[in-house]
Amino acid sequence: MERETNLNVPNAKNVPFRRFIPNFVTIFALCAGLTAVREGFTGNFGNALGLLMLAAILDGLDGKLARMLNSASQFGAELDTLADFFNFGIAPTIVLYLMFFAGTEFANLGWLALIIFTISCMMRLARFNVALLEDDDSPKDSRFFVGVPAPALACLGFLPAFLFMAGWNGIANYPVLIAIYIIGAGALAVSRIPTISVKHITIEPRYQFWLFLGVVLCLLILTVFPWHMLALVDLLYLATLPISWAKSRKT
Repeated sequence: MERETNLNVPNAKNVPFRRFIPNFVTIFALCAGLTAVREGFTGNFGNALGLLMLAAILDGLDGKLARMLNSASQFGAELDTLADFFNFGIAPTIVLYLMFFAGTEFANLGWLALIIFTISCMMRLARFNVALLEDDDSPKDSRFFVGVPAPALACLGFLPAFLFMAGWNGIANYPVLIAIYIIGAGALAVSRIPTISVKHITIEPRYQFWLFLGVVLCLLILTVFPWHMLALVDLLYLATLPISWAKSRKT
């Protein structure tokens, strides 16, 4: 028998619609991640990767909307964390397994590497949430994160997939190296290596036009050669790690 519920909650208050908008964006991101898994099972890996990149964009958008609309809430934060774990921890694992390891003699090795990847994402998100509560796990310089954030972790994990989609089909012949790389990406997430936070980067006025021009050029290249561009972004991000480490040591 279903338990009776009193719908007349005395402390209930009317909530403005704008407070739900960031949560809708988060749910839309989760829908993109779920659909990416479906596309992976049907072998449409390009669609799967594109949907997960869309999920990463939406993940960055929901937080900004919450601040702009003054609608941040604990419910939204928890919803965002759960969506992040699926979109950047679970969904990439499934897509990468189907793409490189399923049906091969290295299936078990690949699955083990991807389990480590998923656990690393989970630990990174948990550590971030605890840091928000305790304020004791963030670097002194606000320009840096501690370890690789979950969206960046997913993008790094997809580097072999981006190279494969860009035409480097031979990379699929090296599943052991792919597995080692995936484990390494997971290790970066749970490490305490400082990584650059783009939102805290400031640009001098004299460089702003050239930055705008560069961003437009990159977007144009992205529309024509998306996989080449995404692979290049991953490689550039990896190249920034020793730079950010050196800069954080100076401060």
